[in-house]
Amino acid sequence: MKLSSALMYAGNPRDAADQVASLEKAGLDTIWVAEAYGFDSPTLMGYLAAKTETIEIGSAILNVYSRTPGALLQTAAGLDNVSGGRAIIGLGASGPQVIEGFHGLPYATPVARTREVIDIIRSGMRREPLTSDGIFHLPLTKEHGGNGLGKALKILVHPQRSSVPLYVAALGGKSVEGAAEYADGWLPFLYHPERASQVWGDSLALGAARRPDALAPLEVVAGGMCAIGEGPETKSLLDFARPLVALYVGGMGARGKNFYNDLFVSYGYEAEAKEIQDLYLDGKKREAEAAIPLDFLEAMNLVGPESYVKERIEAFRESGVTNLQITPAADDAPALVAKMKELIGG
Repeated sequence: MKLSSALMYAGNPRDAADQVASLEKAGLDTIWVAEAYGFDSPTLMGYLAAKTETIEIGSAILNVYSRTPGALLQTAAGLDNVSGGRAIIGLGASGPQVIEGFHGLPYATPVARTREVIDIIRSGMRREPLTSDGIFHLPLTKEHGGNGLGKALKILVHPQRSSVPLYVAALGGKSVEGAAEYADGWLPFLYHPERASQVWGDSLALGAARRPDALAPLEVVAGGMCAIGEGPETKSLLDFARPLVALYVGGMGARGKNFYNDLFVSYGYEAEAKEIQDLYLDGKKREAEAAIPLDFLEAMNLVGPESYVKERIEAFRESGVTNLQITPAADDAPALVAKMKELIGG
């Protein structure tokens, strides 16, 4: 099991990026860089590549709408080069709030689009001419709005590696099934290890049954807040996770169109999901945060005495997680990373 964390910053990401080198020395295997509708991931990933030596640098996530497959190929090849072969490209469909609200693009056919983008990037990393006749038309012909002058091109440079790991952020059944079939890794969110199988077990099995032999076993990245300590003051740190969960379960999307709320229902929290969403959309954010069940916060995070944290590590491991992603809730994050590497056996 690897250990990873996300680049956390409030305001200036350079300050957080400068701290990643100390986490690398403590044993952190992977750092993930989010994008959403804030700073773009590739710029920060390139900055991290210059500041570090061994740590894997992953995007989590680049959406498959706002950049063409060719642009994503260039990004993958460029980041892999400047990092010396340490890039991981996390891709995802994001959601209509970001794709239509921030990028002004229609949110359509997310599952098929993600798969096609991955196929094109893989082909491009092998320096094959980019061709596609699905959602994307490469080269673009007159029939599909081109001027007839385009031709299939291969990337001009020689990539650092002929393939770069492509991970997919997915929650829905078909998306997870697709990730299990053709992605190098899967990035779930709000992950409850004891209930993951009841939500995604069938989808993972269906996808795995069609997985090509040439692909290594699917990597799974999941985890949560991490703090090791005795007493109620440590457990009280779980309250810091409440705003994030409330935002996604309650505030992302709208009533009837919220992937994270649907996931909460699938976990068995149907009544709680409705209450959290109603409160959040009515502007009662604090009440929505308070409505999040404590047992869910305990399950998705690793907070408590060392023996309890070890139990949570094993729960994540037994559920199939191969890369444990933690958000350190400690004054000395490198020391916590070093301790967690010891506990996971790395």
